[in-house]
Amino acid sequence: MTTSPISIGIVGARGYVGSELIRLIAAHPRFDLAFVSSRELEGERVADHQPAWQGDLRYSAPEHGELPAFGAEAVVLALPNGKAALCVSAFDEQGATPVIIDLSADYRFDAGWYYGLPELTRGDYSGQRRISNPGCYATAMQLALAPMLDVLQAPAQCFGVSGYSGAGTSPSDRNDPELLRNNLMPYALSGHVHEREVSARLGRPVEFMPHVAPHFRGLTITANLHLARRFDREEVAARYRERYADEPMVRLLDEAPWVSAIAGRHHVEIGGFTLSADGQRLVVVATLDNLLKGAATQALQNLNLAFGLPELTGIPH
Repeated sequence: MTTSPISIGIVGARGYVGSELIRLIAAHPRFDLAFVSSRELEGERVADHQPAWQGDLRYSAPEHGELPAFGAEAVVLALPNGKAALCVSAFDEQGATPVIIDLSADYRFDAGWYYGLPELTRGDYSGQRRISNPGCYATAMQLALAPMLDVLQAPAQCFGVSGYSGAGTSPSDRNDPELLRNNLMPYALSGHVHEREVSARLGRPVEFMPHVAPHFRGLTITANLHLARRFDREEVAARYRERYADEPMVRLLDEAPWVSAIAGRHHVEIGGFTLSADGQRLVVVATLDNLLKGAATQALQNLNLAFGLPELTGIPH
């Protein structure tokens, strides 16, 4: 079996997720960085910003049309929503066919792209070179809802709270620590892109109410599910155990998981299974690190899948 390095490029490497990707790739036995782009850090050594990286690789700021010239075998687009298309077009126009992982929402509704939530969709992967990474909230919601999908009687209602790293590095009210101090900030309470994403992927309506809290990383979803028949707690728990028995990145708890325990971890925690007295309303809590399983870790799972490597290669678990 070949052990030659596989070259990876990152576009938008200055952000929180780009930084996590650099750290993960630095520890990966097969992946190597071909380039990392950042206009703000152009010319500076990656190692000066990411101690995990060894060597003299420097941040660059290529134009979109220059990206294919790096010859990377895979390119991760860690860009804000609405920015991916120019990069993708540059590769298409030059006939370049690297694996492209898009971390934004730009291609999550495009049937021509593989939607990479491995625990639910790896069976749909058949060598596609274009992979759309799911949203962070959308990952938690889908994993929390999937085992009960066939018995949902009404739209699932999901109350979400995320750390402010989810708002990215561009200054806004949602990542201003002073505005968030002692606060819980609701936003996009109807029609959020992750609400549309989950509803489309699961084929069931989902109502999502996101909030930002003063902590930096990690998110919580509390999902309220109305069920078509009566359940007891053991039957519910058995469904989750069966669905995720072979998924080391999904951990089930009896109690509701705490977001403080998931920061810096690569998996999802699901628990707190609580039923109403009539057994037809279920509340489930899911937590994940929005920068890791919600973004960078999941991107690495998808890269491993694309190159035929064990899915968890390079991922501490």
